Amino acid sequence: MAVGGPAPTELAVAGPGGRALTALVRRPVPGVAPDRRCAVIQIHGGGWDIGAPAMLARRSAELANHGFTAVAVEYRLTGEAPWPAQLHDVKRAIRHVRANAEALGVDPDRIVLQGHSAGAHLALMAAGTADDPAWDPPATEADPHAGVSSAVAAVVAFYPPTDLRTSPSAGRLLGEGYDPAVAAAASPITHVGSGFPPTLLLHGLDDAMVPPASSQAMHDALVAAGVPAELHLYAGQIHEFDAGATLCALAQHEAAVFVERHLLDPQRFDAEQAADNPLWPR
Repeated sequence: MAVGGPAPTELAVAGPGGRALTALVRRPVPGVAPDRRCAVIQIHGGGWDIGAPAMLARRSAELANHGFTAVAVEYRLTGEAPWPAQLHDVKRAIRHVRANAEALGVDPDRIVLQGHSAGAHLALMAAGTADDPAWDPPATEADPHAGVSSAVAAVVAFYPPTDLRTSPSAGRLLGEGYDPAVAAAASPITHVGSGFPPTLLLHGLDDAMVPPASSQAMHDALVAAGVPAELHLYAGQIHEFDAGATLCALAQHEAAVFVERHLLDPQRFDAEQAADNPLWPR
C-alpha cells in the first residue's frame, strides 16, 4: 500500500512493567492544510488479538493532509494481556499525548479518538469511561502520567462493536465462557451519558462482521442522552470499507469536517449557514 507524504516518526508511550507501547506520529503537511493543533489518536482494529499501528498509515496520511497530528497507537493484544489491558493502554496514550502536548505541537484540549472495528470499540469505551478510576490502569503499574486526564474532545468510530452482550466476537476479547455482566460492562453502549463527547459513527450497510445495527443503536443512545452524534452509512460497503484510497479520503474528510464543526471552529459553520441557508434561524 503506497502512502504519500512524510514518513511517520516513532513515539514511545510508557506501558506496564517498562513495556514501551509504540505510536506512529504523522504531523500536518506544510503547505497542504493549516496546522489545526489537534491530535487524533488512532486505534487499529483486528479483533483485539491481531494488528499494529502501521495498518492505519493511509488513514493517518489523510488526517495529516487535513492539518491534524495523527498518532496511531499500539495496545497490548489479548494474546499478551487480558481485557481490560487494551483499554488501559489507550488511556495511557491519551495521557501521554496530553502531558506532551506542547512537544507534539497540539492543544491539550484538542485530543480526538479515532478507532476502527475493535479499535473503535476501545475508542468509545475510553470516551465513556474517561477519568473513571474503575477503568484506569491499576495503581500498581508505574504510570508517569497517572494524574493526567484521559478525557477526549470528540470520537470518530468506524464500524464499532458497541454491545458485546449480543456480539459474536465478544469471546475474542473476553475469552470463552465470559460472564454476561463482564460483557455488559465492556460494552460502550452501557457507558453513554450526557457527558459523552461528540461522536461520529461510520458503517457500511453490507457489513457482515459487525452489523450496521451496532452503530445505529449507539447513535440512538447518544442522541437520547443529548450528545451531538452523527451516523454515516455507506450503501453496498462491507467491513473495512475505508481501506481503499477513494473511500478512505472521503471518510477522513467527513471526520475532519465533523471535528472542525463540533470542536475547532463551530462559529464558522454557523456563519456559513446564516449567510447561505434561507431556512437558518436568524
